[in-house]
Amino acid sequence: MLWFQGNSLQIARSSFGLLRNLSASNTALPVLTLFTKFILQEVDITLPENSTWYERYKFDIPVFHLNGQFLMKHRVNTSKLETQLLKLEQQVLETN
Repeated sequence: MLWFQGNSLQIARSSFGLLRNLSASNTALPVLTLFTKFILQEVDITLPENSTWYERYKFDIPVFHLNGQFLMKHRVNTSKLETQLLKLEQQVLETN
């Protein structure tokens, strides 16, 4: 599961290794390095402290959230991800 909180990006993964390839096109995690203003953090949803996320998303990973709101699941839509990251970046620039 991926979710954004402010300028951080988090991934939750299950022990099935489903995040090794984020989409059918084998988009790897380094694609996210294009957005160096965002920090990618991996979260293992199989750990007891993440049981809520495991119950919610065990069959749906990867899952993306942006500022606590659902963005996408099952596959990475890179254009949607890029658009949302650019919008977030623009909002940050406008507030500064």
